[in-house]
Amino acid sequence: MSEVLRRDAGGPVAHVRLNRPEVRNALDSDLIEQLRSTFERLSADPGVRMIVLSGDGKAFCGGADVAMMRESLDLTHEENVASARALSAMFRAIDACPKPVIAKIHGAALGGGAGLVAVCDIAIAASDAVFGFTEVKLGIIPAVISPFVLAKIGASHARALFLTGERFDAKRAQAIGLVHEVVVSDTLDVAIERVVNEVLSAGPKAIAAVKQLIPRVRETPYDQTLELTAAATAAQRVSDEGQEGLRAFLERRPPSWK
Repeated sequence: MSEVLRRDAGGPVAHVRLNRPEVRNALDSDLIEQLRSTFERLSADPGVRMIVLSGDGKAFCGGADVAMMRESLDLTHEENVASARALSAMFRAIDACPKPVIAKIHGAALGGGAGLVAVCDIAIAASDAVFGFTEVKLGIIPAVISPFVLAKIGASHARALFLTGERFDAKRAQAIGLVHEVVVSDTLDVAIERVVNEVLSAGPKAIAAVKQLIPRVRETPYDQTLELTAAATAAQRVSDEGQEGLRAFLERRPPSWK
């Protein structure tokens, strides 16, 4: 694994850490490719139950790398499209991961860094963290991250924050739904550990099914959701994991996955 990205080896909890602290973990082409390929591998790894995404140094992710932005000035339209597609593929690999992805946020999460927060299932931030969809300040737009951010915070907040490019604090990030919990910096690890333990107590196949169900229900017309949700409920109930979970509850014992 390239040194721009670190992954703690072994165990059901994979800790993936952005490792470009000298540039606030800015996203360059190497880090983007490493994130995409790492999440694709972790998605297929049966030994991994969840992923914790964080950043080394003083920031979670400060957005796009300055050198990469400088290079983009000399790219053709077609080359810029290819670059944007690679970035989108990275976000989509994280978004499509069947395992829970937990963001551990400190320092800054700006531009693409805020996009990373948006594709994580659970986001916990230090109270002094700073967020922003700052692209318009540079005369560019947050197009690649927009599908994920709109799904997370809705069009109203996206319109306010995309158009101004303003930075905002963790309290506002929580209020709009970008993050789910805000804690003082000293207790960030404790908060992450608590969520990890909650996830480990749940059925891994049930979690994967729920992650698949949420976007399907969101995108399905209401009058078609009855059959969709009934079928999903039945499929999980008759599955090996569903049978084991229900029997364990009735027999007052821990299920096998614990």
